[in-house]
Amino acid sequence: MVDMLKNDSQSHAGRRQFLRQVSRTGMAVSGAALSRTVLAGTSSQQALASPTTQEGWMKAPWQAAQAIVDRFQNKLMFRDEDFLITQFGAKTCALRQVLAWKSFEEQGELASPVADADDCYQAIAAAIQACHQAGGGRVVVPKGNWYCAGPIVLLSNVHVHLQAGAHIYFSHQPADYAKYGNVDCGERGRLVISRWQSNDCLNYSPMVYAFGQTNIALTGEDWTSVLDGQGGVAFNDDGDCWWTWKGKQRTINSIGQGTIPNAKAGKMSENAVNSLNARALSELIPISESQAKLIQGEGERWRADAAYLPALSEAGIPLPKRVFGQGHFLRPPLIQLIGCDKVLLRGYQAKDSPFWVHHPVNCRDLKLEKVLANSHGPNSDGFDPEACEYVLVESCTFDSGDDCIAIKAGKNRDTQYGPSQHIVIQNCTMQSGHGAITLGSEMAGGIQHIYAQNLLFENKNWATNPLNIAIRLKTNMNRGGFLRHFYVRNVTIPNGVQLSPSYYAFLPNSPFAAKTVASAAGAVVVFDCDYAPVADNVRIRPPEVRNIHLSNVKVGNVSAKSGSYSCYQAIVILGPVASDYNGAKPMPAVLPVSNVQIENCDFGQTVNQTQAMFLYNVKGLQLKNVRINGKVLDQTIDS
Repeated sequence: MVDMLKNDSQSHAGRRQFLRQVSRTGMAVSGAALSRTVLAGTSSQQALASPTTQEGWMKAPWQAAQAIVDRFQNKLMFRDEDFLITQFGAKTCALRQVLAWKSFEEQGELASPVADADDCYQAIAAAIQACHQAGGGRVVVPKGNWYCAGPIVLLSNVHVHLQAGAHIYFSHQPADYAKYGNVDCGERGRLVISRWQSNDCLNYSPMVYAFGQTNIALTGEDWTSVLDGQGGVAFNDDGDCWWTWKGKQRTINSIGQGTIPNAKAGKMSENAVNSLNARALSELIPISESQAKLIQGEGERWRADAAYLPALSEAGIPLPKRVFGQGHFLRPPLIQLIGCDKVLLRGYQAKDSPFWVHHPVNCRDLKLEKVLANSHGPNSDGFDPEACEYVLVESCTFDSGDDCIAIKAGKNRDTQYGPSQHIVIQNCTMQSGHGAITLGSEMAGGIQHIYAQNLLFENKNWATNPLNIAIRLKTNMNRGGFLRHFYVRNVTIPNGVQLSPSYYAFLPNSPFAAKTVASAAGAVVVFDCDYAPVADNVRIRPPEVRNIHLSNVKVGNVSAKSGSYSCYQAIVILGPVASDYNGAKPMPAVLPVSNVQIENCDFGQTVNQTQAMFLYNVKGLQLKNVRINGKVLDQTIDS
């Protein structure tokens, strides 16, 4: 396998051609080779009509946002030829009712294909290949129930379309996603180049996958066009499902998410030490004793898959040695697109994902429109664009077991794709979730020029599974990165957010006592630069957070036993914590969160009346016509 994965250079004529070659041959890719290039020689700043300077972005942010929206006026074009999957042998399947997990804590009956259902994987793959070879067109999935025991791999100039009533049930057997990848990893399976929580790896294929493709579309006619990951359906006699692999729940005082489906002490998961992983980094690469000790930390916790992969990144271990797949417990996303340009995702329901629902990486000119992301399992983020640029999210609904939208940009040393930037989110509805609009936590490559407007954070499940936080930033001394030029306006939150506080554990030398900073849930706006610090051994990258503007956020109250409230606290801004740093001296500058403007907002009534805001390491927080607990605030605060 290692011989197949030779790092390549930029000798190919262009990035897209190179990525397609990688996809065909299974070669490894270096960070430089996969770094983003611009279309037709146009710089990213020139691609926007105006403004084109950093100063201009600050002076006219919504003009810049409109320029991004206008960029998507030109629709993708495909050849006018349909390829029905039935013409390639696909047959519908019968269904049965099975007891499955519907969320973290709820079990119930769900429809699932019968045990001997016809598998349409080969038929769909053949239809896509024929369409691609013909120069493009539309691959049609007719109305009906379809069982697919393998990934749908999208190719350039192909539009995959689900008719109304077309329901694809992806196999819930992990082994089916280690059969068809283009990298033969022996007993680990045939895997694909992937990313898991923003670190590069070879892993199970996502259910829908594309690598280095151009001009692709995945659409449905309405929300009866369903892509079903069956994340809560058991795959063995013990009742384990994809979601079981999450393992231990870490958040203190989580609500509606207090357990993991079928997880038990001693059961293997992403958080359990995996004997397949190296016992020391020195087995994999020459490394100094001090550096290995910093990365590995105390004990063997770093050998659990979820910690092992970022440790490999931190140590500079190349992709050929980052092999997961069978015997490991890193769940794939439902939909993952890597290095793709000109992408349309529209008009379907994505349901019960094993992990993140949508995860585009290093993509450009991508539109997500009229999609329902409906998944209440662990890490069921609805949409996670990572190191992408020129993205429009419009008229979508997110009902999530984790963040509804979470913008990412690499983790540890996997920052070769650069920042996420030039993203507009508008006219969307968010329901349950950890954060409605979230930036991070994986943001080592930086996030900038993000615009969110005209949003409804409905929080319809507020009594049983509430929206934790409305507007959220997550980073820490490990994830680092920057957030700058983030603009939000016209947000309605009629049912508030979680009314009780949730917490993360702090490091022993933290300036905060345990359970005193409600940064995990309970506030409307949270900028958390000390996110889950005990999870990361290496803490050497202070983040930078500045130039943020929030306006016209209206938060309603709900009736609880003790009164009518909208949140536990209105605002939590926890700036970088210098005492977390554990790298070489001198320590780099630890900057406060700066130039945050919040204006014309009403945060309703807070449960915590004595401390409606928590602020730490903040400079220049400007409140203009901000109402909290009926009191209007007009002031500038340093803390």
